[in-house]
Amino acid sequence: MPSWSALVEEVNAAGTTYDLTRRKYLAELSEHTGRNTIVYYSGWLQRGHLLGQSGVDFSVTDLDKDGLMATVHQLDRNLGLDLVLHTPGGDTAATESLVHYLRQMFDGDVRAIVPHLALSAGTMIALSCREIVMGKHSSLGPIDPQIGGMPAHAVVEEWTRAHAETKADPTRMPFWQLVISKYPPGLIGACEKAIEWSEEMACEWLATGMFKDEPEATEKAKAVIDEIGSHAATKAHNRHISAAKAESMGLKVVALEDDQVLQEAVLTVHHACMLTMSDTPIVKLIENQNGIAYAQQFSVAG
Repeated sequence: MPSWSALVEEVNAAGTTYDLTRRKYLAELSEHTGRNTIVYYSGWLQRGHLLGQSGVDFSVTDLDKDGLMATVHQLDRNLGLDLVLHTPGGDTAATESLVHYLRQMFDGDVRAIVPHLALSAGTMIALSCREIVMGKHSSLGPIDPQIGGMPAHAVVEEWTRAHAETKADPTRMPFWQLVISKYPPGLIGACEKAIEWSEEMACEWLATGMFKDEPEATEKAKAVIDEIGSHAATKAHNRHISAAKAESMGLKVVALEDDQVLQEAVLTVHHACMLTMSDTPIVKLIENQNGIAYAQQFSVAG
């Protein structure tokens, strides 16, 4: 007979009704594709009002590496990985590290599935995959980096405009001195480096992943980044990029609607994850088809 502690561990492993339901459909999705499946979900849409509270971080961070390591452990890596993404994005350095880890673990055989939103750094993760599965309701987003909540491209554009206007008309100097004086020291250089870093990184991922073995892979990658990474082209960091638009940019997009069984399986998993985020304290979830999960929760006042 199991001991008290063994029973506690068994109960905790079984989880709540939400866990049981979600894991059931996640296993069914993996069985349909014949591939490993990991959901990487953030609850920013449901719990955005908690932003800034202690222990609540909806974004991509280095802590997520622990979740991915836990869920990748003991998987048959020869089956590849379907990464089901729903995230607002996050830290560039963390994104680089997570992508490097997953590509190593699965020898580049990683496919992104975006049931709803994979924005900013979430889009960068999707770009690192060999293809992106999207529905008519799915969206990616621009990958232009943000510095302190400001678009790095916009800061550089403003600085360039200030230089051009004051050179052409010195009477504009007082106005631009007032504007630029609000920038902290080193901001322009930091923005320029952030832009260069994110564009070089995403371009390399596309050239060595999605466009691998294709003629002019680097040129194709640069063409995509020139559009999806350009603040001037996308106009706003929260711009939503549809499956059709992503495909027109040159990305390898697989229509979720082309496989009705897959569509039903993906959307059921998505809805189960969204219910988990809205009805439980979980604000971030990383979980595989075997029920191995890493979850971050907010504290509920007693």
